Amino acid sequence: MRKWWPLAAICLGTFMLLVDVTIVTVALPDIAADLGTTLSDVQWVVDVYALALASLLLGVGSRADRIGRRKVYLTGLIVFTAASVVCAVAPSAGVLIGARAVQGLGAAGMFGTTIALLGMHYSGRERGVAFAVWGATNSVAAAAGPLVGGLLTQYLDWRWIFFVNLPVCLIAVVMTLRSVREAKGLGRQRADVLGMVTFTVAGGALTFGLIRAHSDGWAAPFTLGLFAAAAVALTLFVVVETRHEHPILDLSLFRRPSFTGLMVGALFLQGAAFAYLLYESLWMQSVLGYEPVQAGLYILPMCASAFVASALTGRFGPWPPRVSIAGGLALIALGAGMQATLGAGSSGSSLVAGLVVSGLGVGLVTPSLSAAALATVPPERGGMAGGAVNTFRQLGFALGIAVFGVIFQSRIERVLRADGGVPDPHGTAVALSGGQARSVVAAWPEGGRAEMAHLVRDAFASGLNAMLIAAAALGAVASLFVVATVRVPTAGAERRKPEAGTSPQEQETAADAVR
Repeated sequence: MRKWWPLAAICLGTFMLLVDVTIVTVALPDIAADLGTTLSDVQWVVDVYALALASLLLGVGSRADRIGRRKVYLTGLIVFTAASVVCAVAPSAGVLIGARAVQGLGAAGMFGTTIALLGMHYSGRERGVAFAVWGATNSVAAAAGPLVGGLLTQYLDWRWIFFVNLPVCLIAVVMTLRSVREAKGLGRQRADVLGMVTFTVAGGALTFGLIRAHSDGWAAPFTLGLFAAAAVALTLFVVVETRHEHPILDLSLFRRPSFTGLMVGALFLQGAAFAYLLYESLWMQSVLGYEPVQAGLYILPMCASAFVASALTGRFGPWPPRVSIAGGLALIALGAGMQATLGAGSSGSSLVAGLVVSGLGVGLVTPSLSAAALATVPPERGGMAGGAVNTFRQLGFALGIAVFGVIFQSRIERVLRADGGVPDPHGTAVALSGGQARSVVAAWPEGGRAEMAHLVRDAFASGLNAMLIAAAALGAVASLFVVATVRVPTAGAERRKPEAGTSPQEQETAADAVR
């Protein structure tokens, strides 16, 4: 059993950092009330963590190849733990948001090295089992966050969603020190600092611009300025990466159709499967009046089905990556579409069947995606590949929240305008999308509150349907793209077929990685 201790240490840290992506979704109303700020402002507690995690993963993974993957993972664990304590005692929204950004930095150190560490400790069928367990951990953590957050918020206090990280992370530190060995891939080469900075600025400005478009409008000067900054930073990133001797992301990898297909699959996975959970949680709490635990329980079936699918992948797999990844994305699309049937009289139970189907898709995609990414690069680029997969996943989540927020609010505003009885459709739509449904109804003249409550439920359901249809479209497009591009053999294959644009030396190196 000692051979599985590294897997346990890595999965424990991974579970905590991914739970913290979604654990705050059901606690946002309580956080806003306790800290005396608006729910819309406190939503940055979700966005800034995902954004910091996504923006820094790529640089961390590449840097870990040089200074040591175990060292970076441990450092990330310690930073994450310390930032969690600051989050738990934060006296204001500003301190909480800042601590969440630091928490995302620590999480990037952990998440950016997990795939490479697993690939280093396991091979053959054991590697398939390890990635299946790690994939199940990913799936369960992301889907279980709302339930765990609901339990802690309702029966203790929202601050416990951060306090709980302390003992778990300390155990993970001890296990890592005792079982995970160190490895470096590329030695002490010159760091690509400019590449890390430009990528971070590009991702941050783009996400922030989408969020501001949600509240200020697409034509607002500040919103346009953010989009321009993102475009400039992305252009600089491409220029820097093509000229740097040791880039954080070797852009020549995108000449390989399989690598490109895997990155697109990773980007759309989180957005299509998880980004809408924040808005469904707001609907259940602010419109339907559910308690945090009740809202979390309706999301629990997604967690269970994801775990089952990942376990079956480990037991009966591995299957060809193109089959499991494309099939999983198709299930995610189907699950989102099944949920897009809400109306004014719908309840949380209307989501369950679709969430179960989406969870099955998540459980299929996650372990296969990571293993396939390792098989497309030389072993010494394992940190880069792992960082790239996880970067695109978390960037998809951060962008998904922002994009879906725009779709959600726009649809609500359209329903309110069509009714004709709301004097300020835009302002009311902003309030509703910020989770202030009860306040909107309470402020309405007493004689018309019943009609307004029905209109709010109808508008909210319509907004969710539009968002879920967009999520289904993302999953379907990603599935088709993976079918068309990915040609990576089943994990454990002795050789992989040559790929367009791959030299004989690269083919042999990649075959070694699969072995």
